[in-house]
Amino acid sequence: MKHLSFLICFFILLGACSPKKGESRDAEMDRFVNNLMKQMTLDEKTGQLNLPAAGDITTGQTESSDIASKIKEGKVGGLFNIKGVEKIREVQRLAVEESRLKIPLLFGMDVIHGYETVFPIPLGLSCSWDLQAIEQSARIAATEASADGICWTFSPMVDLCRDARWGRIAEGSGEDPFLGGEIAKAMVRGYQGDDLSLQNTIMACVKHFALYGASESGRDYNTVDMSHVRMFNEYMLPYQAAVDAGAGSIMASFNEIDGVPATANKWLLTDVLRNRWGFNGFVVSDYTGISEMIAHGIGDFKTVSARALDAGLDMDMVSEGLLTTLPESLKEGKITEDQIDAACRRILEAKYKLGLFSDPYRYCDKTRSESEIYTTEHRAIARHIAAESFVLLKNDKQTLPLKKQGTIAVIGPLADAGLNMAGTWSVAAKLDEITGLVEGLKEVAGDKARIFYAKGSNLTADAELEKNATALGRGLIRDNRPERVIIDEALQIAQRSDVIVAALGESSEMSGESSSRTDIKIPDTQQNLLKALVQTGKPVVLVLFTGRPLALVWEHENVPAILNTWFGGSETAYAIADVLFGDTNPSGKLTTSFPQNTGQVPIFYNHKNTGRPLEEGKWFQKFRSNYLDVSNEPLYPFGYGMSYTTFSYGDIQLSSTTLDPSGELTASVVVTNTGTTTGKEIVQFYIRDLVGSITRPVKELKGFEKVGLEPGESKTVTFKITPESLKFYNYDLKYDYEPGDFAVMIGANSRDVQTAQFSLK
Repeated sequence: MKHLSFLICFFILLGACSPKKGESRDAEMDRFVNNLMKQMTLDEKTGQLNLPAAGDITTGQTESSDIASKIKEGKVGGLFNIKGVEKIREVQRLAVEESRLKIPLLFGMDVIHGYETVFPIPLGLSCSWDLQAIEQSARIAATEASADGICWTFSPMVDLCRDARWGRIAEGSGEDPFLGGEIAKAMVRGYQGDDLSLQNTIMACVKHFALYGASESGRDYNTVDMSHVRMFNEYMLPYQAAVDAGAGSIMASFNEIDGVPATANKWLLTDVLRNRWGFNGFVVSDYTGISEMIAHGIGDFKTVSARALDAGLDMDMVSEGLLTTLPESLKEGKITEDQIDAACRRILEAKYKLGLFSDPYRYCDKTRSESEIYTTEHRAIARHIAAESFVLLKNDKQTLPLKKQGTIAVIGPLADAGLNMAGTWSVAAKLDEITGLVEGLKEVAGDKARIFYAKGSNLTADAELEKNATALGRGLIRDNRPERVIIDEALQIAQRSDVIVAALGESSEMSGESSSRTDIKIPDTQQNLLKALVQTGKPVVLVLFTGRPLALVWEHENVPAILNTWFGGSETAYAIADVLFGDTNPSGKLTTSFPQNTGQVPIFYNHKNTGRPLEEGKWFQKFRSNYLDVSNEPLYPFGYGMSYTTFSYGDIQLSSTTLDPSGELTASVVVTNTGTTTGKEIVQFYIRDLVGSITRPVKELKGFEKVGLEPGESKTVTFKITPESLKFYNYDLKYDYEPGDFAVMIGANSRDVQTAQFSLK
């Protein structure tokens, strides 16, 4: 009888989902949601706003869990971080067969840079500057996650960051708003496709709204305070781009803005997001974001919950404040039933758009989970994209590429660390199946070269720090012998080899959430190892693992070759081998400036001039804006990256030196591969507004193109300039352009550019 009752209710819902003749899809959804909400009690409405974690649910024990009883009572709208199609089907059954109204659940997960097939961490992925590849990585992630029961991902993270101390810089796309916006759109397209109701698409959740990447002192969860002019001209642009791309949901950030936590900031969540940008999806808090506002000091649990709903928040992750306190706040007149209805409607609409009312088990197809996850094809694509993300920072005397011959010493605490290769926030990864660098090099080199291994050092001399930096199952086996003994053992291996590959840097959890650092150098004991390896006189290649920009002055001055590999995902080891041996020519370029030391941060290319700028070519001038002990320049600028070949740029050719308000002009440059190897160059296009009603940055990225060139081949790269591309938010936050003179800059990175000039009438 129970199953008969379910079938009757299911077909009633299915009938309500069916379009009437001539009815639009939106009208059909409105009709269905209106009808459903008329049947809902207040508790069932607030239940839809509740998003608990699935920590106490295991297969076969679903019926006895605390969450199970809430699901049956209609007090859960979704669950997150539950993995496996069978487990998800079992939990979904509770909602659609044993609750009164049979409303299906959303199932979310932190699918940040891949599911079981893991791609480079987002900061690394951005360094490919390949929007098609980035979109493809999200498309594969959506395919795999949806095949395993997931319909909602807490990605992309589009927070702009200029402070390398902040650990979560690893999860974003760097320091530039234009590039960040283009990547945000590509990720949303990849996850959601053109139709959310398709079986292999999932809903994106853009985070963290807003300004999270500008936390004071680079410390996670910290305060943010900045002018609205800066917000709208820089930090807000990637969020708006994601909204424009149709993102289905937004996650509120932990930080406060203008003295009010984002989770309860009505100006942010309603005035800007909904009224100014036209966002019509739903907003979810971050983990315990509502209850954490008590510590911020803006009220007790009931007060902060009511403030969050009033601000425009729709779903409560973990805190259960909306579930447990809203009925009382409603009686007290602190909120209205219309506000509860609006939030509930947005959750129901998301489920409708995902097709869950038509088929609540649409993401629970076991045949898909067995055939579409961690496939050979997906892993091959991940390997290719990882290699495209690596950035060659230095290559003296053509140390790279290596030859597949002789003896190669692979030394360092990250040389045999497969558990760390996936990088931070790879919660669904098959860590035990990911190959370490030593084995990857051996497989790619085959029997053509002999490869030796030594650990050489621990991650850091501080055992407690190493423990904290290798959490979440990413441990390294610590060697408790004296440091000198470990290094000497590595030196014996090095002396027997033709070349040394030093696998050093951060562990995967040394960056990411709750992994801020005040000293962003390679850790102490690894530096000692590297110095000893360089002193052997052998050629040394530093393979750098990191989730943030590091301060590498000594390394740059003393190590012949440096390849920054970030954390490349499932196929990291093979991708590194492809690049080291020259099977792939590195083409990645930095999307975040690398400082000379920690004291320079925050550092970024698109800064403003002061009234006392340094004269060009000067390192220090008294009573000018500079440091006593180091120049203002980064070690490696935004957009920087080398290749195994070389490229030359011709002069900039403008189609006109004047631009009409209704017209356009083009800026072109001829790029030539002047080397002997096929390669790819990322041509970058910047503009400077020379005089404005408010001060403007020294340059701003406005376009880029990644071109492949054979040796001796030339291509003309053209960028279009319109008044639209010259707009900015003025003092009154009006988005418009201003007539005047503009500089056009095109080059290989933000520093090495040539310049032309035009005027906007």
